[in-house]
Order: sequence, then C-alpha cells, then structure tokens
Amino acid sequence: MLHLKDLVPTVQHNINANFIVLDKASPGKEGQEKTCLALVADETASVHFKLWGSECDAFEPGDIIRLTNGIFSKHRGNLAVLRAGKRGKVEKVGEFTMAFVETPNMSEIRWGPDPSDSKKFIQVEVVSPYSRIFPPS
Repeated sequence: MLHLKDLVPTVQHNINANFIVLDKASPGKEGQEKTCLALVADETASVHFKLWGSECDAFEPGDIIRLTNGIFSKHRGNLAVLRAGKRGKVEKVGEFTMAFVETPNMSEIRWGPDPSDSKKFIQVEVVSPYSRIFPPS
C-alpha cells in the first residue's frame, strides 16, 4: 500500500492505497458523467479524490476506502487528483476508525517535469499546505 505523501503524478494505474473520506463536494457533471470531488487522507497526507458516476453516491465522509490500481494525474491545469479511472477499483472497507492528517495536501503541490527524466514529475512548489477547495474549519 502506498502512503499518500508518496504520490507523484503519473500515467500508470498502479496506486494501491487506503484512506478516509474527510469531506465531499456537491456533484457536478463532466460531459455526460456525474462527478464529485472529495478530500481524503491517511496518516501521512491528504489529497483530492475524484469520484465518478455511482461512486458519488456510494461514499460519504467517515468512510474508509481501499483504492486498487488507481491513478494520480494532473487534471484541469495544475491540480493533480487521485482517482480510480477505468482500470481501477474503489471499495468501502470500514468507517470512522483511521488516523489521518490533513497536511500536506498532495493536490496543492505544483508539479513539473523532472530535469533528469521528462516522463516523471517532481514537486516544484507548495501552492498551499491544505486544501483550498475544502478549507480547514
């Protein structure tokens, strides 16, 4: 299992992780598909998690989720989001009993090409240590 603090944008569907849903935005649409963004976290970091279709109704704050073969990639400009994608699987494995931290938020990092390998990304700067979409209360 990968810790969220170790996420790096990629085109590969190879992320296996467990995390808790902290907050969820109202659903919207991308094309014909219902989507919503959630803030999720583990004991090392948080990240924005994109839910698609029936996933939007299947998960609520407090749910513990297991992601298998997920992807962390840039979405809409510089925002990087974690998602199951077409090849991944997301399932509820528990509720409310998981240690977590909200910072750093891995989606609030600006990523740039690695000078030594243009197919990889590195952290360029921290835009915000916490989620600007789901600000701390």
